[in-house]
Amino acid sequence: MTNSKLLRDILQESGYKLLYAANACGLTYAGFLNKLNNETEFKASEIGALKKLLQLTDAEINAIFFAPEVH
Repeated sequence: MTNSKLLRDILQESGYKLLYAANACGLTYAGFLNKLNNETEFKASEIGALKKLLQLTDAEINAIFFAPEVH
């Protein structure tokens, strides 16, 4: 399950808009929102694109994309 709050916080800190991040992943805005809202899962290639765009550490990747449960 994706920790959407953490990902949104990191995106906001980076200054990138959601549409820009979506395009970087090869997604539409709606498709990106579906993934942010845990309606669909991020693919490995999309996680890789976000890691590169946002310069995420492995620890951040684990905290965002492999969160066991998000409240």
